[in-house]
Amino acid sequence: MKAQATAIALMFTASTAMADPAGLRQTEMYMPHHDTNASVTIWYPNSGGGDHERVAESPVFKGVDAIINADIQSGTHPVVMFSHGMGGTSRAQAWLASALADRAAIVVSVDHAHSTWKDFNMAEGVKHWTRAADLTVALDQLLADPDFEGHIDPSRIMAAGFSYGGWTALSLGGMTGDLAGIVETCTDYIDTMEACDMLLSDKVNMQGIDASVWNASYADARITHVAAIDPGFVWGLRASNVADLVPDVLMIGFGTRTDRMSATNFDDSGLADLLPDAKFMRFDPAFHFTAMPLCKPGAEEILIAENDDPVCTDPVGTDRAAVHGAIIQAVAGELGL
Repeated sequence: MKAQATAIALMFTASTAMADPAGLRQTEMYMPHHDTNASVTIWYPNSGGGDHERVAESPVFKGVDAIINADIQSGTHPVVMFSHGMGGTSRAQAWLASALADRAAIVVSVDHAHSTWKDFNMAEGVKHWTRAADLTVALDQLLADPDFEGHIDPSRIMAAGFSYGGWTALSLGGMTGDLAGIVETCTDYIDTMEACDMLLSDKVNMQGIDASVWNASYADARITHVAAIDPGFVWGLRASNVADLVPDVLMIGFGTRTDRMSATNFDDSGLADLLPDAKFMRFDPAFHFTAMPLCKPGAEEILIAENDDPVCTDPVGTDRAAVHGAIIQAVAGELGL
């Protein structure tokens, strides 16, 4: 897989090296279920105009180039509704959004309330149905936007996400939750499964959530494809939970069965067995945070000082850029790009 990923990354780099950066619109959308605005980024194929800017850059992570408020290319384009992980932001997977826009997709990323690094409240953020509602509202507004409404291919609308955002994508695609199943799993593996102690704490009290709300369907009938990158909450599910999931599903995991993050291990949880027709990609060596941006020299030292490593410390032998390239290729391929 490593050699294949490296080759794909090199082909992708060569094919896009001379291309202009993707267009980018940064805006806010009102989310009635939160009674507040959410920050939203819209990446799209650029046909000229606008201002060049480096975005998603930090002392730790490498950013990407964009053309702010560029004109959109003529024709119709597939849409990707993207959901970030718990404690993340839409900036964290700008590497994926911008690359898909370079290939002629429109990518909409929402900063979910209570789920970003600057607005984090696990008790509220764990309410997965609000994340699905964020993307449904954003898709409503995209379709009604005069700048985009004539450029959207309704036969290719993907829900995609990373970590807890991967669950959001699966939820939008028709998968439902099983509160009793995930609570039982967390209870049995509280010492080994990441975040279960917090989820079952008095502060979060996941076990006290109304099961009828947790287990309800939050599918959006407009979603035709799903791409879930190391999705969370993949335990305690049954065949009935995936019965209405769209058929075009791509599942991406990091690491082997012995060193995967437990909370996202769709193999050991049994979810993979419930999805015999899905496409699966598993990268080894790699780990959960390999899906984060490329790290700058010295990033590990900065994060260690802030007690926030191993975000930039991939397993030995991992080529993060090559993994990114292979993921871009796979997601684009699902959309026919």
